[in-house]
Amino acid sequence: MKFADVLVSVKSGGAYFLIVFGVGFLLGPIRLWWAAPRFGGRIAELIEMPVMLVVVIVASRWIVRRLAVPPAATCRLGMGAIALALLVGAELGLARLLRGLSPRAYVSQQDPVSGTAFLAALAALAVMPLLVARRPPGSARVERS
Repeated sequence: MKFADVLVSVKSGGAYFLIVFGVGFLLGPIRLWWAAPRFGGRIAELIEMPVMLVVVIVASRWIVRRLAVPPAATCRLGMGAIALALLVGAELGLARLLRGLSPRAYVSQQDPVSGTAFLAALAALAVMPLLVARRPPGSARVERS
């Protein structure tokens, strides 16, 4: 992988993280203060998951196109890995800062169902740049007028 590709992966991964984390940060209080008291914590988290998956897809697609991330798997997965590392770091950092939880305590207090869904969402975050904005071999882009 060329140095320029590494820079694109870092820049795009950072932007991807900022968008996904920003939306999640805005949805968090809605989930905690509105949905959780009405439906319970597990259901509130599970309601939030599809919304965040749409955010992941849209953000990934937009960043890949906007920053012209090369289609090479190393570049796209690099973008996802950077975003994943930043998101996990932010999650654990905020758990420590806002709730006083160590990483071990944060992980152990996760609901088994919604926690598993969260892990699946993190995996989707990591691989989505590889999956979006790809055209099948031999397909031509149709220009719209």
